Amino acid sequence: MIALSTSPVARQGIDAAIDAALARLDRRVAERGDGARALASAIRHAAEGGKRFRPLLVVAAFDTLGGPDIARPALFEVAAAFELLHTAFVVHDDVIDHDVERRGMPNVAGEFRQRGVSKGADAAGAALLGDAAAILAGDLLLHEAGRLVALAEIPAPIRAELLGLVDDAVLVSAAGELSDVENAVSADAVDAETILRTTHDKTAVYSFSAPLEAGAVMAGADAPLRHALDRFGQRLGLGYQLVDDLIGAFGTAAAAGKDEGCDLREAKQTHLISLARESDSWPEVSQALAQAHTGPVAVRAAQVALSASGARARLEELVRETLDEARGIAAASTLPPACQAMLLDLVDAVQGRMP
Repeated sequence: MIALSTSPVARQGIDAAIDAALARLDRRVAERGDGARALASAIRHAAEGGKRFRPLLVVAAFDTLGGPDIARPALFEVAAAFELLHTAFVVHDDVIDHDVERRGMPNVAGEFRQRGVSKGADAAGAALLGDAAAILAGDLLLHEAGRLVALAEIPAPIRAELLGLVDDAVLVSAAGELSDVENAVSADAVDAETILRTTHDKTAVYSFSAPLEAGAVMAGADAPLRHALDRFGQRLGLGYQLVDDLIGAFGTAAAAGKDEGCDLREAKQTHLISLARESDSWPEVSQALAQAHTGPVAVRAAQVALSASGARARLEELVRETLDEARGIAAASTLPPACQAMLLDLVDAVQGRMP
């Protein structure tokens, strides 16, 4: 995830709000048995670390739009909700992908698989326990994200606006994730437009447009400014995810957070693959992709085939076009100069991630 320059006070406020939510969970499960306590511990591990970009984006929008100081305590709770929302999606996504590690450490499912083994479960039983724990952990995090917004000390009309943003973020992201799985299991070729819409829905709303708009709502921004931030976030979010597709195919293991060429190894149906399918070189690319799961040499062959087909260059051009659209939206808006500068810095940071 890209970094966002904000004050140490903002990070401290967000961290404190997240810690308070997790501490509340710890207290509530204290008398619910060892399993519930272990689940709360695993949730805390899942929520730890990271750049906490999404909540910082809420605060950055609020600050650069001149939000009132009186709203700042509630601001951190609203911002924290977007981090817990992200953590919930990550935990559930790992279940969908059958992953038991994240960044080289056991995730919620991985922790509870180990717990199952320690209790004498066989492989199937341990897997069942791990998946169940991860689903329930994500459910609790989703609930807590909504709860933070619902109980924040803010006027009722603002709360209603914020809950609408969270509602849309959950709905669009769920639809995008489902579409992504459907695309992966489909026996027929999926058209490029469908894959591009899926790419957008998985990330753009909950990671970019919703946090930006939430900060604007807390700052009391008017409808035109909110609309500009929404449009900007939609384009930036799509550009970000398309860059992620490039990283998943061509980036280093450090950038991807998994083995190099992880998307090729896992045969993910990204927009990069849909572009390759449109090329005359698709038979050669398809053959190379079919072997990518076998190891680094085959991954490299698939990377070469994708580049030779022109798909990589076409995707890179689409990224540049999408990010230029985001720049144009920011520049043409009536947003304050400080907010425009923050948005343009974000675009540069996303473009700088391209492998």
